[in-house]
Amino acid sequence: MLCFVTSSELFQHFCGGVHILEFITQEPDLYTVVVPTDWRLFFEYHEMPDILDLLMRQDLTLFESLNIPSKGICENLRWCSGPTPPLSLLEYIGDIRRFCLDRTCHQSKAAFPSGSETKLARHVAVGMNAKKVHEVSNLVAYVDSVASEISLNHACQISHFVDFGSGQNYLGRALASPPFDKKVVALESKPLNIDGARSMDVTAKLAKKEVIMRNKKQHRCELYGDMHRHKGASSARSAPKNKTSPPPSERRSHGQESNIGYVETIIQHGDLSSVISRINSSSTPSLPLPSTLQFSNLMVISLHSCGNLLHHGLRSLILNPSVRAVALVGCCYNLLTERLPPLQERPSSKLRVPNARLIQTSSAADPHGFPMSKRFLNHQHPGGSGRGIRFNITARMMAVQAPQNWTQVECDSFFTKHFYRALFQKILLDRGVIDGLGSVHSEDIKGRRETDNEKKEPIILGSLRKAAYTSFPAYVRAAIAKLSASPAHSALVAQNLAGITDEEIISYEQRYAHKKKELSIVWSLMAFSAQVVESAIVVDRWQWLQEQEDVKEAWVESVFEYGISPRNLIVCGVKG
Repeated sequence: MLCFVTSSELFQHFCGGVHILEFITQEPDLYTVVVPTDWRLFFEYHEMPDILDLLMRQDLTLFESLNIPSKGICENLRWCSGPTPPLSLLEYIGDIRRFCLDRTCHQSKAAFPSGSETKLARHVAVGMNAKKVHEVSNLVAYVDSVASEISLNHACQISHFVDFGSGQNYLGRALASPPFDKKVVALESKPLNIDGARSMDVTAKLAKKEVIMRNKKQHRCELYGDMHRHKGASSARSAPKNKTSPPPSERRSHGQESNIGYVETIIQHGDLSSVISRINSSSTPSLPLPSTLQFSNLMVISLHSCGNLLHHGLRSLILNPSVRAVALVGCCYNLLTERLPPLQERPSSKLRVPNARLIQTSSAADPHGFPMSKRFLNHQHPGGSGRGIRFNITARMMAVQAPQNWTQVECDSFFTKHFYRALFQKILLDRGVIDGLGSVHSEDIKGRRETDNEKKEPIILGSLRKAAYTSFPAYVRAAIAKLSASPAHSALVAQNLAGITDEEIISYEQRYAHKKKELSIVWSLMAFSAQVVESAIVVDRWQWLQEQEDVKEAWVESVFEYGISPRNLIVCGVKG
């Protein structure tokens, strides 16, 4: 895998080397520069559904018995409605599939212990959609089974489960409920999430609603003043006093002790000593720690930890003696930071318009970022051209795609959205709102000129309302309106785009209509190839666990059905 991602020029182009926004703004365009000639000839004969089937699902052994030429295409050999794929394309598809981790979930049919058919009770599943119910049902049973195995094989009873980034605490709530009845500490940075989670704990019958008993007469006096002594009390009535603590007229009852405790904290590293000390010294009734019990054996868990949060969770296994195991499911690879600087001599790096965002993220040099493991950090590239594994923000954003789940309707929708956005970028270039890269020649990609774009922030349009995608003129009008409302772009947009007519907009769409299929092909190749990016990120996390002396076991497997929840890989580690 490491040799492939550092030596395959095609892979490097499709994973971070190109961006859809520059698809039409360059001459020759990216499709001509990046996609091999025989691939382009093959794609001309086939429609997108067949191309996607070839990438994602087609059994490649079908082509082994055919005498496919090593170069070019043979029109006498047929597949679907046209010639067979060129050999180099089949080899590339085979390489991508070979380096992708198995995403088949083998445990969902026995999600609960002892073969029980029990599902999440309705009051426990409050607030969950069908996807979340599937995730929580599978993960809570998986975590419980791992804890049971640790108890059996390591003579170590897990006392508490620490949920990194608990959010609404769906996972912790299910783990604290029957039939599991585990003690959970939820770490969350947003008070609003904690308040919402506490309310759902009441609904799930894990906590009693707070009871407030008041002396009504005294309470009214405290809020509005004495009605008899102050004739102007009506004005005070409309503006109650803000109070930071309960007044003397109130007596609050928190009810019984819960299996769930909440700690508001921003997790910036894996050291939990300050969190543990806060919990051990707390007398808050909701914290599941009797005064006679301190943290002994913890298991850190998480459902879809964003970015570096999963890295912090893994490092907690080494940085805290009381943490005995971790079981973490990651997501949002685009939020990962980068540990290594970019390699400027890569041919793929010469196809991108440099901008402040790309340069800033690629130059973060964050020790908490990717890669974690020494093996990924120090891997020598073939030919001595560099060291270490790098994926820029474009590659990591594509890694959160789920191309195996794409439907025909979804493809038509987002292919149109991407085409509109790329075509609008061409209008921005022609109208002088943005600068271009200059001429790019496939024979000499390294010869591009440096531009002032390296100092400029890219124009990030973001999402538009659904009505904007009914036609290209509607899209352009909605995009101009959004940019005009931005202080950073309003003056430039008003100066250069104010006079554009619908006829001009439609002429762009007609002139570049043939580019929609080409853009769809490149986007599909990017998403298909980025599956290896996700696999590499997960393998790096597993490799880091393998490199730690204190870790006795480390593994990765799928815990959700890919069709329901594609970010389904869990990384587990257990101390000896």
